[in-house]
Formats: sequence, structure tokens, C-alpha cells
Amino acid sequence: MNRSMALSMAAVTAALVAASPPETGAAAAAAHPRPTITWQPCPAYSDEALDMMVPPDLRYRFEQLLGRLECGTISVPLDHTRPRGRKITVALTRLPATDRAHRLGSIALNPGGPGGSGYLMPVQLLTQGAADGLNDRYDLIGFDPRGVGYSTTTDCPDADEGPDSIGPLTKAQARTRYRAEAEANAACGRSDPAFLARLTTADVARDLDLIRAGLGERKLGFLGVSWGTWLGVVYRSLFPASVSRMFLDSVAIPDFSLVAFSDGRAAAAERNARRMTAWLAERDERYHLGSTARQVSATIAALRADYDTNPRAFTDLPIALDGSFVAVAASQDAPVWPLAGQVLTELREATGPAAPPTVKEVIRVPSTSEPEPPADLPEQGNRTMNRAAFCNEDPSRLGFEAAWAAYQRRLADNPLTGRSLGFSAGCAGWPLPVQTVDLRRGGGSLVLSGHRWETPSPYEWTWQTRAAVGGTVYTVDDDVHGSVLQQPDCAADVVRYFGTGRIDRGCAGVPVPADAAEKAAGIAAFPGASPGKVTFRTLAASKLSL
Repeated sequence: MNRSMALSMAAVTAALVAASPPETGAAAAAAHPRPTITWQPCPAYSDEALDMMVPPDLRYRFEQLLGRLECGTISVPLDHTRPRGRKITVALTRLPATDRAHRLGSIALNPGGPGGSGYLMPVQLLTQGAADGLNDRYDLIGFDPRGVGYSTTTDCPDADEGPDSIGPLTKAQARTRYRAEAEANAACGRSDPAFLARLTTADVARDLDLIRAGLGERKLGFLGVSWGTWLGVVYRSLFPASVSRMFLDSVAIPDFSLVAFSDGRAAAAERNARRMTAWLAERDERYHLGSTARQVSATIAALRADYDTNPRAFTDLPIALDGSFVAVAASQDAPVWPLAGQVLTELREATGPAAPPTVKEVIRVPSTSEPEPPADLPEQGNRTMNRAAFCNEDPSRLGFEAAWAAYQRRLADNPLTGRSLGFSAGCAGWPLPVQTVDLRRGGGSLVLSGHRWETPSPYEWTWQTRAAVGGTVYTVDDDVHGSVLQQPDCAADVVRYFGTGRIDRGCAGVPVPADAAEKAAGIAAFPGASPGKVTFRTLAASKLSL
């Protein structure tokens, strides 16, 4: 947007107060009619879209569940304090309970984000198989939060940060990146301020309560993962009488400060990397990185420094590899340790000119034959909603010097994994006011599921959330984000909890590989990966994503 055309703060404020005055108390309640869900045929998906949505061996099960799915929309106020004002649409789905005679109610589902699509989550959850019993006595409710997928959305362009730097980021390069991100944030926030200002967790929670009412449920169960856990505690705080049972897996930070968010993730990644060095040391005969954890740590640190000083440009890779790639390899979850260990060994022994085989395997090499995604492929996540929901609630809109100092501190504090961190302006330049939520105790049964070693939602956040809102802590002894619903023993506990209200104190989760020769379960590209990016799970602590 041209600077001369940008809205002034006065215009932004005028857009936020909109056309009608706020309505509060009894007047607002009287103006808010009982919500109505409009049920309609579900979207039909092409074979090309289904091929991208589900593995071939699960395709039949996925389509069976799609055949049972009910789809609808609900009209909600853009601003819930002005129910007669502008309306938007929220799209939802329902997978009816199979045992209708013993039905217990509905459970709403959210996969995280902010900005993740939950529209097909009932089908996706049951396709995986571990939590099948959840649908016996409960209707499973999926929905796209406002700003996402089939609901009312808007899109802002991402910042043009220029080409990725090779080697350690300089202060001048960081300043350029900061300026581009801050300007993009400002332009985005001013593009539709009335809508973007209402992309908050509290607004999504209010939409969810209208969905509850539209379903005719007195109380609603809730199952959330990652950012979905933050949505859960906010919903429970705002509508304590509306919650029956709530299970939250990989609990989000209860203080939405980007500084605390990034510091917590960075420290957790370094802590888990120390576990990995011990695992590699026990298998020195294969990896040759050191026979003690201290030796392996020193080897990785030296390798990272060497690649930063002398980046390697292999003839069959689209990018040169520097110390950040070494740090990414050291930042992996336990199921990927055999693969990461092989990558580190190959990096240490590489002579070129071609890349070592495992290194090449984990680089997303662009293909000229890659087809465009089919038009009917549903949106999995909306980056504008992600940015708006985070920045509307984050008070830490740092200036450049403060952001640079925080980045340098994280690099120094985390010698094994710090170079995997990206520098970011975060929410600098976001022009809309900060909106916070006061968390409260009470409001139905609550289980907080924390993973003892994970990085995206460090275990200590679970206990911090419990201190704020109460609940029972359920400990998963693994490092895999949101793994409870994929592990049969853990998922069985979740099913039993929603059926009886009782829960054990934890489960084993995803096991640490016992054999160094085990192949990693899979290499998943991180969201937004572009050609030539690493396809390991990256820490990406500066990204606005839970």
C-alpha cells in the first residue's frame, strides 16, 4: 500500500467503532437472537485433492467418514459487543455419535494455529484410528475459526524479506528484515482494520459458544491441541457454565508475549538436544560423533561453527548449507534422531561436490513437474489469521534494537540449536490495539496434557497454565507435539476421560528409537516451506505459530 494512501490512526479507530454503538448488558442479550445453524451439503473433493489430504492406505476410511459428515454455517457478529452490526460466517461440521441411544453430547475440536483449519478435524481424527471410541457417544464438531478456510476470511501478503542469508545474520541484514516485516504488519493491519481487529481468541471463543447454542447443547466438551489449548482456556474463562469436559494437549503459553514465547521454545529445544547428544553417544559405533554426551555436544558445536565460517555449496542442492542447517539437525524430535544423526555424520564427513545422500533427502529440492494444488483443496491454515490473532494479543511489539538484543541472547544461550532460530520483527508495526483476556478458574472438568521434553509447547507452560486456571496435569513422557491423539494408549485415556470424567496421570507417548538403524517415521515439511528449505521439523521460534 502506498504510504499516502494508508489509513490514519483516526481512520483506523473510526473503522473499529463501526456503524452502530456498542450494546451491553440486557440490551445486548435481547438483541442477540438464538443462533441458527444452516445445514447444507458438504463439499465434494476431487481425487487430486483427496490424494493430497490422506495417504492411500487410509483413503477408504477417510471417504467413509466424509459420507457421514454433516456440514453447516452459522452467522455471527463480527463484533460481539455490537450484535446488530456487521455479520460474518463461521463454517462447521458434525460427525454424529454412532451410539445415539447413549449419546453424551458434543465435543468441539481445534487443531491449533492460530489459523489452523478444524473443518475436517472430526474425519481426520478418526481416520488415524487411535481415538475411534470418541465418536461412539459424542457428536464431534469441527469448525474453521473466523478468518480461516470456509469461514469469512481476508488475506494480506507476506513481507518480502529478500533472499535468505548464508552464514550468520548480520545486524544490517536483520535491520532490513525487521523493516520489511514491520511495514508488512502495518499495511496488513490497516487493510481491513474492522475485521482484523476482531481476529482474536476471545472472538473465536464467542463464536464457539454460539455454535454450542445453535447445536442445542447446554454444555460443550472441547478437545484442543497447541493454540487450540489457548482457545480452550479462554473459552472456559469466558463461558464457565458452558463447559462440560475439556482435554488440552501440548498446552500453549498462558502469557502471550512473543519474547516469553520465543525464549521458552529456544530453551526447550536446547534441553531436548542434550537428550539427543546422549542418545548419539550411546551409538558412537554408528555415528562417530563422540562416546559421551559432552563429546557429541562439542562435535556439533564445532561443526556448526565450521559450516558458518565455510558454507558448503553442493552441486545438486539449490542452496548452500551453513551452520543453521547443523542447528536444525540438532533440534529434532526423538523419532527423527536416527535420521538427524546420519545427517550430522554425513555433514562432518562430506567432501563434495555432490551432497551426501541423507542430507539431500531432507532438503526439499524443487521439481519442475510438481503440479499446482487442486482448486478444491481445503485451506489447512490461514497466515493472515495467524498474524492477526497473535499480534492483537501480544504486547511485546519490540523496536529493532530490543529485537536484535533478544535474538543475540538466544544464540548465546543455546549453542547447539540457537542457529535454527530465525530473526523476526514479530508484531512490530501492527497498528491495532492490544487486546488481552483475564484467565479464570472454574467452569467444568479440565485436563492439561503436557509433553515432558517437547519444544513447540514446553512442559513448564502446562504448569503455568494450571497455576492460572486450575485443572489436572496429564504428563506425556515424549517430545512430540500433540502426539496424544495418535498414540493408542494415550488416546484410550482421552476416550475414557470424555466417557467417565476420570483420567490417569499420564502415558508414555512416542517412544525414543532403540535402534540407531531405525528409519525416522517420516520427514514432514514445516508449514510454508519453499523450494530448497529444510524438511526437518524446524524450531522456527520467531514464527507466530503454536
